[in-house]
Amino acid sequence: MRVATGILLIACAARAQFRTDVPLVVAPTTVTNRKGHYVDGLGADDLILYDNNVPQRIQADAAVNPISLVVAVQASSNAAAVLDKLGRSGILFSQLLAGDAGETALITFSSDVRLMQDFTSDPDLLTRALRTLRTQGGGAAALDGVMEALRILARRKPDRRRIILIIAEKRDRSSRVQLPALLQEVQRQNAAIYWLTYSPFLTPFTRRPKTDERGEPLPPEISSGSLLTIFTELKQRAKVNVADLLSRTSGGRTLGFLKQGALEQAIEAIGEEVHKQYILTFQPAPSVPGQFHSIRVEVKGRPDLRVRTRAGYWTIP
Repeated sequence: MRVATGILLIACAARAQFRTDVPLVVAPTTVTNRKGHYVDGLGADDLILYDNNVPQRIQADAAVNPISLVVAVQASSNAAAVLDKLGRSGILFSQLLAGDAGETALITFSSDVRLMQDFTSDPDLLTRALRTLRTQGGGAAALDGVMEALRILARRKPDRRRIILIIAEKRDRSSRVQLPALLQEVQRQNAAIYWLTYSPFLTPFTRRPKTDERGEPLPPEISSGSLLTIFTELKQRAKVNVADLLSRTSGGRTLGFLKQGALEQAIEAIGEEVHKQYILTFQPAPSVPGQFHSIRVEVKGRPDLRVRTRAGYWTIP
């Protein structure tokens, strides 16, 4: 799968001549020890960033800039069980993830994209919007959803960190946006994409069971629509894993969940990560436009530490 993703990255780079007014490459970087605990207190002298295996002169800052967060939720007909789980998550998004001075917006996507809540710092407004989510059709235009998230983020002040959290299946089904154009805009805004993903086949079985007149739980329904979902899911596995592609190239992360507790734990894990990151920046040397450069980061003299950053960037004119 990694080889296939790498081939796709090169192909996308070759098809698009990316243009941007952002002079620096921004690389959000997470450092942990072998037990998974975050490592604090590092500076630019402690870290080495390699651009195509060439060390770069970097600036390293703690993640202190206020966050503008967009939560983009798939609202297709097979996502009803996920929408049920999101009703109590407003405070997690606004306080744990967006954090102090942060703001959160909520959009949904199915065949089309809808803004459900504009940027707010009020967790009650966000919770109310989450509780009103309903399925909207059979599409799953994930790339369209990400592009709309980028569109509304573009209106925020330039000093804010831009984070997109997608809650959706791994693969796109019906977007009109082309992947190279989307990757260009992600890089232009230096947005980090996190993806919480699930199986559209298994998740419906985690809904709260219906009960009979005596309050006894009824068995799960296996309808013809459920059977169709099985075949659709098998077919989708042959498509590009856009969750992995967008999260890795932007410096984010993909986490899976099935039940309510796992969803909340994943949100908390992402919230902890984004507030413990180092924001590395550097000025890339002039290069051929549209060329993909790989990035990796090390901690000097500490091979025991684990470092994760964005996979790379595309050179600009």
